[in-house]
Amino acid sequence: MLGFVPPLPQQPGRPPSAGHMIVCGDDALARRLAVELRYVYGERVTLLLPPGRDANSPDTPLTQRGRAAALFGRMSAAMNRAGNGGGTTGGGNGTGGSGDTNAGVEAVRIMEAPEPSDDVLEEAGVDRAAALALVYDDDERNIRAALTARRLNPRLRLVIRLYNRKLGQHLEELLDQAAAVAMPGIDPALLDASTTVLSDADTAAPALAATALTGSSKIIQAEGLLLRAAERPPPRPGETVDPGLCTLALLSSTTNDPAGAEGSDSSGDEAPQLLPDERAVADATGRGTVVLEAISRADPARPATRMGGRGAPLAQIFSRRLRWSALGFVLAAVALVIASLLTTEDSALHSAYLTVLDLLGMNDPAEGAPPARQIIQILSGIAGLLLLPLLIAAVLEAFGTLRTASSLRRPPRGLGGHVVLLGLGKIGTRVLVRLRELDIPVVVVEEDPEARGIPLARSLHVPTVIGDVTQEGVLEAAKIYRARALLALTSIDTTNLEAALYARSVKPDLRVALRLYDDEFATAVYRTLRTAHPGALTRSRSVSHLAAPSFAVAMMGRQILGAVPVERKVMLFAALEVAGHPQLEGRTVEQAFLAGAWRVLAIDATPPADRTPDLAAMPPYNPDGDAAPPPSGLVWDLHPGYVLRATDRVVIAATRRGLAELLRRQRSVVPRQ
Repeated sequence: MLGFVPPLPQQPGRPPSAGHMIVCGDDALARRLAVELRYVYGERVTLLLPPGRDANSPDTPLTQRGRAAALFGRMSAAMNRAGNGGGTTGGGNGTGGSGDTNAGVEAVRIMEAPEPSDDVLEEAGVDRAAALALVYDDDERNIRAALTARRLNPRLRLVIRLYNRKLGQHLEELLDQAAAVAMPGIDPALLDASTTVLSDADTAAPALAATALTGSSKIIQAEGLLLRAAERPPPRPGETVDPGLCTLALLSSTTNDPAGAEGSDSSGDEAPQLLPDERAVADATGRGTVVLEAISRADPARPATRMGGRGAPLAQIFSRRLRWSALGFVLAAVALVIASLLTTEDSALHSAYLTVLDLLGMNDPAEGAPPARQIIQILSGIAGLLLLPLLIAAVLEAFGTLRTASSLRRPPRGLGGHVVLLGLGKIGTRVLVRLRELDIPVVVVEEDPEARGIPLARSLHVPTVIGDVTQEGVLEAAKIYRARALLALTSIDTTNLEAALYARSVKPDLRVALRLYDDEFATAVYRTLRTAHPGALTRSRSVSHLAAPSFAVAMMGRQILGAVPVERKVMLFAALEVAGHPQLEGRTVEQAFLAGAWRVLAIDATPPADRTPDLAAMPPYNPDGDAAPPPSGLVWDLHPGYVLRATDRVVIAATRRGLAELLRRQRSVVPRQ
C-alpha cells in the first residue's frame, strides 16, 4: 500500500554535527515529531527507535525502522511535489519561490536501541545536541532518560512526554534547578525553555472531544482569557453571517457535504485555507469558516462534574418498583384516614393516630364500635400486612446500594442524547474529563476492568459497560441507538472501524469520530462510511498528528498556547517576542499579516519585567474573595496601523510552516551558541 521506499541508512559510524535534535520514542508520536522537525522546521534530526515491530501495532509487517522510513519517504515525495510547484510562504518577506525550504538538510538519521542508555545517548550526540525529545509511552523510561541526558549535557533543551501532570511539574522544576546549578548566571528566559513537560493526551483531548459535538467551539487559553474559535456553516442566499473578530480559516468546499471528504495538505485547491486575507474570504462562496468568536475571562479550573449529582438520591438507592409500591401504601393510608374522618366524629389528628395504630397492629379491637369503624380497622390491618415486606425490600435494596456504591454505574433507562466513548486509556480518560467539564452525558465502553480511566469513571458516576466492543450486545448496552455521537478512541484502528461500522448499522445517522493513525487508511474509511451513510458525519483524528506540532515548537524553545484542528490541518496559537523577528519588528499589524502563514491577534502590554513566562497560566487570585481578578495585559482590539516594537510580545495564529518560518528567521538572526 505504501509502495517501495528506499531504506534510510543508519549511519552508525557517522557522528552527528552539533546543534542537531534527537527524538527518542516507541510509537507514532516519535515518527511524526521527527517528520515535523525535519520537513517543517528544516532541522537535522536523529531518531532513536526500539528494534522490532511497533508494540501498539503487532500485526504490522513493518518494523519501527521500516515504518519510519516509509513515513519519511512519503513526506519527502510530497515535499518534492510541493517544491516543483513553488514555495508556499513567500510574498513580501523574501522567502518565496525557493521550493523546498529544507534543501541541503541531510536525511533523518535512524538509530535502534532497546533503551536510551548513557552509551546510546552519547552515540546519538546528546552532548552536542540542541534539544532532546523523550516521547516514550512509558513515563518512567522518559524520566530516567531525562535525568541521564541532563547529566550528560546541562545545556540541553529537554521536551518530555508525561501523562502524570503533577509529577511533570515537579520533574520540570528539578531539571531546571539542575541546569541552573550547572550553569551559574544563565539567562532566566533560556532556563524557562530548558525543560518542557507535555502530554499528548492533554493536547489532543479538546480536539477529540470537539469532534463529537456539532457546532462546538475550540477554546484556547491565554493569560486567564479564553479565545473561542467556532465553525460556522456557509451562509444561505441573502443571509449575512457575523464575521466575528477575524476569520481564521476557510473550510474546504466539501466539508459541509456529509458525503464529502475532509481537506488535508494534499487536497489541492479543495483544501481548507488557514488564515485567509479579506479578498479570499470575500471570494469564497459555499464554504464554511472558522472565526475567532469571542474573548472572555477564564473561570478557575473546576473539576469534572458527576453524572446524576453528588449525593445519593432515592432514584439511585431504591428501585422504581419499590418507590411505586411505597407511594401506593402511602395513598392507601391517606385514604383510610379520610374514610375514618368521614365516618366518625373524630378530629383529623385523632383519625390519623388511630389509622397508624391499626396499620402497625398496635390498636385494640374496635368491639362495640360502629360497623364503619370496624371495617376501617380491618382494612387498615390488611394494609399493615403489606408494610412488612415493603420495609424488608427497602432495607435489602439500601444495603445492596451501599455495597455496590464503589462499583461502576450501569447506563440508566431512558438515557439519550449522550456520547458513547470507546476506550479508557490515556487519551480516552482525558477526553472523558473534557466531556464532563462540558456537562455532556457520557457512556463508556471498556474491555479491561483494570484500565487506567476506570477509577475516574467510578468517581464521576459515569455509566460504564465492561466488555469487548466487537461483541454483539455491548454497544446496545451503551444505548447506542439513542446516542448523539460515537467516539472510538481505542489504540487499535481495526477495532475502532469495526465499532463504527456496527454502530452505523444500528443508527445510520450517528455522528462518528474515529482515532486512526494511517492517513491512507483514514481516507479509505472516509470514502466508505460517508458514501454508505451520506446523512451522517464522519471524522477521523490522529493523536500524534494533533500533538506533534506542540512538541516540535517546544523543541524550538517555545510553547504554544494551543492547537486547533481545521479538518485534517492544524492551526497553532503561540506567544512570541517581537525582538529578533524582522518580519514583525518595525512593521504595522496590517503589514505583519502574511496570508496562509501567520496573523497577529493581540499584544501583551504588560511591562517586560512583570510578564509571566507562560501566558497559558491562570493569574493567581482567589475567585471566592472580594477582590476582582487582575486585569489582563493582552490588548485584542488592535489598530491596523500600530507599529510593533522590539519590546512587544504578541499572540499570533500561525500555520505549522508559518510558525516554523518565524522560528527559522530568528535562528538566522540570533546564532545558536
